[in-house]
Amino acid sequence: MQTGTERLIGRKDGAIGWMIFNNPERRNAISADMWQAIPGVMAAFEADPEIRVVVFTGSGDKAFVSGADISQFESNRADAASNAVYSSDSAAASAAMSRLSKPSIAMIRGYCIGGGLATALTCDLRICADDARFAIPAARLGLGYGFDGVRALIDVVGPSYAKEILFTARQFDAAEALRIGLVNTVTTVDELESVVRDYAAMIARNAPLTVKASKLAAREAMRDPERRQLDEVEAAVKACFDSADYAEGRKAFMEKRTPAFRGA
Repeated sequence: MQTGTERLIGRKDGAIGWMIFNNPERRNAISADMWQAIPGVMAAFEADPEIRVVVFTGSGDKAFVSGADISQFESNRADAASNAVYSSDSAAASAAMSRLSKPSIAMIRGYCIGGGLATALTCDLRICADDARFAIPAARLGLGYGFDGVRALIDVVGPSYAKEILFTARQFDAAEALRIGLVNTVTTVDELESVVRDYAAMIARNAPLTVKASKLAAREAMRDPERRQLDEVEAAVKACFDSADYAEGRKAFMEKRTPAFRGA
């Protein structure tokens, strides 16, 4: 299975769905057509029961995503009206990535800047190589950074580090990113893909309904209390206990073998 476009590729590799930002000549800067393609790729991954984990990554060896494609701003964000269209497309893409019910991992090497960091923050886990560099340079461009983006950053690193990232617009290296909780794991460039595949394999072996319920509960925990949809969490937990996978997990435990979960 392959979906998306030439510059935003979705492909399936066993239990892993790969979304690849394929604009290496611009360090994988996200163009308008790439934003527009993301919801379709996410929908294809969501609909495929064989895909257990989704990995986001960039082509080449220079960047995960170096930000939005600023070369298009003169045509796509020149004024409030055109910016509204662009913002609608990027918001729809961000929502599609954030709403994905399956676990997601950002595999990061090189630059992860601006819209690239915002994209990585939609993932559940962020694993980076030791050459990774992170920043939100909005303050150097005069951009207004919206509430949803600021909150996503605060949810991961807390308000103090979020303000440092936003106010200074400076780059953070991989070691700093790990220290402040921006990434989960740092490894070498050579080992990055194998580490990500190991994490993906660990997740894929586990019960999909349990992982889905855990992700849903974690998402709701980050919402304001009055907006939490706890009935959805309760239904997801109930589905686990009513599933054939729960019976398989108990049986496998008693038989001292690895369970074979089917997601049902």
